[in-house]
Amino acid sequence: MAETENKKQLLHLVFGGELDNLQDVQFRNLDDLDIVGIFPDYATALTAWKAKAQATVDNAHMRYFIVHMHRLLDPALPK
Repeated sequence: MAETENKKQLLHLVFGGELDNLQDVQFRNLDDLDIVGIFPDYATALTAWKAKAQATVDNAHMRYFIVHMHRLLDPALPK
């Protein structure tokens, strides 16, 4: 726990849902969005994203995304 306290948090949100079509990012039903979670760094978010993406590989319309929340909260923070 001390390691995460000393390390700068660069928050990332992982979420996904079923798309209307494969050419656009328009979700079929916003009520069905899967909010996987908020993670303290990109590496942790990527691990969660990979797990969800691999678990839904049979549904071509299902997509998961990583949102760099730290950029929205403070655009001056590093990528």
